[in-house]
Amino acid sequence: MTDIPVPKLNNNDSVYLLTAWTVKDGEAVRAGEPIAELETSKAVEELTAPQDGVLRHLLPEGAECAPGQVIARLGADGDAPGPGPEAGTGTQTGTGTQVGTEPGVGAGTEPEAGAPVVTAPARLFMDEHGISMEQVVALGVKVVRRSDLEHLLPAAGAAPGPASVPASAPESPVPASGAETADAETTGSETTGSATAADLDGGVGTGLVELSRAQRRVAEVVERSHREIPAAFTAMRVDVTEALAFARQETRRLRALIGLPELLVQATGGLLDRFPLCFASPAGAHRARLPAAGVGVGVTMDVGRGMVVPVVKDAGGRPLAEIARDLMRLRQAALNGSFREDDLRGGSIMVTLHTEEAVVTAVPVVFPGQTCALSLTAPRPEVVETAEGVFTTRRVVSLGLAYDHRFVNGREAAEFLGALRSALESPASGA
Repeated sequence: MTDIPVPKLNNNDSVYLLTAWTVKDGEAVRAGEPIAELETSKAVEELTAPQDGVLRHLLPEGAECAPGQVIARLGADGDAPGPGPEAGTGTQTGTGTQVGTEPGVGAGTEPEAGAPVVTAPARLFMDEHGISMEQVVALGVKVVRRSDLEHLLPAAGAAPGPASVPASAPESPVPASGAETADAETTGSETTGSATAADLDGGVGTGLVELSRAQRRVAEVVERSHREIPAAFTAMRVDVTEALAFARQETRRLRALIGLPELLVQATGGLLDRFPLCFASPAGAHRARLPAAGVGVGVTMDVGRGMVVPVVKDAGGRPLAEIARDLMRLRQAALNGSFREDDLRGGSIMVTLHTEEAVVTAVPVVFPGQTCALSLTAPRPEVVETAEGVFTTRRVVSLGLAYDHRFVNGREAAEFLGALRSALESPASGA
């Protein structure tokens, strides 16, 4: 028999959720065939068979599993059946926790008897639209995904229920100001523990809410960034009047949606040779490791289910149309909750997008393992006087750079922003 362990999918989660077996217990599979779906705090990943054989489940759907834990085995036709989830790889406790008895096998958590497993995207969808657990149970499925709930919207009502508007939960892990950063850190540390609202306020309810699994990961990243990275910040005002016109023209020509984010991602990816330390990964106090395979630019996306930072790979070596189609695919994945872990890996620098026109300047958080993070605000009108004494209106944005001051100094930061400013103010010259 060949053990099938859970791979390490990311550095943010210590456990994953086994949402579904795509091959039944006792069925034959071929090498490379998907056999299970594992959900992390940000993505859903398929687990494939390492070789041909007969699959034997060791955990039920809905159980939690840790990296390295053996959740299935592969045997040849005619092999004696291995212990399935009913035979048990451990002992069932009164709380629904299955304790592994094999060396190196971690613990898995099952739902209560008879209750369906609700995935994290589905739980967020329930909260957003006021769908009750009774309606979910009535579906009669063992593992409830977001797609299972969408047809309930007419019955549940399109307006979100009271649970969909938490009173104190932060909306984005990349704040627009230092004050918001402090709020995000405080909220994350207060709500991730086991204390209840009654414990915290002496028995009087205060409307405290529990952060979602995804937001707890955000809180951990923000706290680590502020704890470990001595960051500085510089911002420039950029005239994007010409860039917006160029984007409209290229959208028609390339038949791909082009906007300022697409132009900025491509321009950023092209600066590796001039500013290598802006794309480096710290390797100790006095060394930094440069990217090995081009620049990966992470772009923040938040569609109301938690913020994610998918990565546009090799941003400096691909045409604008490819970058635009890649970003569109990633936006669709954010809407559908269908990210793969590979979509979230390989970032060398992060771009945070702030789409509210009233936001003038935004200070991003430098992601641990990187040295720089860019922020881009929405275009806003600005009245200026021309050399001829005529007043006209142009469109401007604030382009900011937060940087790890151990590796990047103010001069390099200003020159880096200046290069991006030139690229956005004269986009046709780099096309």
